Amino acid sequence: MENKVFNYVETLLAKVKESEQENIEAAARLFAESIISGGIIQAFGAGHSNAGALELTHRAGGFIPTKNIKEPAGGAYEVVEGVGAAFMKKVDVRENDVVVVISNSGRNPLPIEIALGSKEKGAKIVAVTSLEASRGLSGRHSSGLRLFEVADVVLDNKIPTGDSCLDVEGVDTKVCGMSTITTAILMQAVTYRAAQIMVSRGYQPPVYKSQNIDGGREYNERLEKQYLERLYRI
Repeated sequence: MENKVFNYVETLLAKVKESEQENIEAAARLFAESIISGGIIQAFGAGHSNAGALELTHRAGGFIPTKNIKEPAGGAYEVVEGVGAAFMKKVDVRENDVVVVISNSGRNPLPIEIALGSKEKGAKIVAVTSLEASRGLSGRHSSGLRLFEVADVVLDNKIPTGDSCLDVEGVDTKVCGMSTITTAILMQAVTYRAAQIMVSRGYQPPVYKSQNIDGGREYNERLEKQYLERLYRI
């Protein structure tokens, strides 16, 4: 029996590759300019969208000046307006930072308020969302805004409404959420292009080595020293 996941993912990635090059370039330029200017890249995703934030932050092959914005309730109150606004009063976001906010639907108050609060502090906002889903849904924030309407750059993950993508005979709902896959690819594509841009400007990209290779931990610790004041605070 055919497993449809592989063919579906191939088609999905082809759509992302075809449509998102311009947006990847725009996001990469924001990343490069932020790091060169002494800012950091921060990422937030509520619930399972946090997997996309982890793909970008504090990992081998990624940039050292990156931080995961960790909302203490883990997104449990994603639909409650005001939670994000209150939380953002304590989050260290500054001018020259880029904040990546990941939400497939883009309709819930928490990610919207993270984006709005970060923008108020002078950061640029990169949204990773499904435009198909978000445009077809009403915003749950009292402003009526959806995430893509707040962002400086939007990366469309090309996922249908509801995230789950495949039919299985005998199952009364679709299976296989795919947003994590395209979000990961988009994050890596932006990282790659941002590294190229930094090199083209004569700036050595600060990239983590794996701590599991000899000398990797020591290499990372040397580079981290210049960012410690930013990376390990709320």
